[in-house]
Amino acid sequence: MWPGQQHPEGGQHPHHQQPGPYGPPGRPQQPWNMPTQPAGPAVPVPERRGAAAVVAVVAAAVVVVAAAVTGYLVLGGDGDDSARPPAVTGSSAPVTDDARTDAGEQPTVPGWRTVTNPRTGIVFDVPPEWGLRPTSWVSYVADDSDPEEIPLVGFSAPAMLKEKWCVSDADLDGSSDETWLAAAGSRAEGVARTPQEAARDNASLWVYGGYTQPDKARVTKGAAEPYTTASGITGSVATASSTGVGPEGKCDTDGKATAFAFKNPKGDIVSWTFVGAKGVREEVPDKTVQKILSTVRLAGG
Repeated sequence: MWPGQQHPEGGQHPHHQQPGPYGPPGRPQQPWNMPTQPAGPAVPVPERRGAAAVVAVVAAAVVVVAAAVTGYLVLGGDGDDSARPPAVTGSSAPVTDDARTDAGEQPTVPGWRTVTNPRTGIVFDVPPEWGLRPTSWVSYVADDSDPEEIPLVGFSAPAMLKEKWCVSDADLDGSSDETWLAAAGSRAEGVARTPQEAARDNASLWVYGGYTQPDKARVTKGAAEPYTTASGITGSVATASSTGVGPEGKCDTDGKATAFAFKNPKGDIVSWTFVGAKGVREEVPDKTVQKILSTVRLAGG
């Protein structure tokens, strides 16, 4: 049950979203990533995660596995984010793309890498071992029971840590599913009415979609709290985590997520989210998550 993401060269497995207590009715969200094939100019593609894998989408005019065309809705309001989902996790070494220039933004933490999302205008820094996906890359999670794999929640232009952290064939279809250890990205919120709502929904949906589904009871949702980044952006932050996820599959673990949402200068709600495995030896420490969060800023700011 992981989030997904995809690029012309690969991705991970997807998850689907269904209306319910984790989000407004009809609100699509994004899962994990799976691979696709390059064909023509690259365009945004969504990635998803599901109960054992993640799907990523980033290809344009390509045949994508179990494509969820509606996945772009998860990114909110930006019609340019349409794409289909494939599954890919990634390598432990940084992965970059020729088109990934990050608009000349410099890291605020010495030695770290800068991540820029041109669609949201959000910039943040990650440790040097994290890999940067193309700006057209989208990761999301969907509901496992949804045949159309409509995203539950997702983000684009992400940074990922150990994209091939765990590899398995959970569905026994003969193809390997790659699970990443952690990822972080941003999105525009086209449905959320307030930053508090966006932060709560994003955090809980990522944990449910990527780690606990179909069991919502294993998700612990924290209240949205006021938060101000080092650059002075004020918004709301919320966390969610899971407990008791059974090791039914090789890559099954508990998960955790931290989401920060705020209004940009135009008055639109946008958000940044971290999601990753919990309770494992290589778990990203909460201290590191908070340090990454503190670097969230607007491009050119």
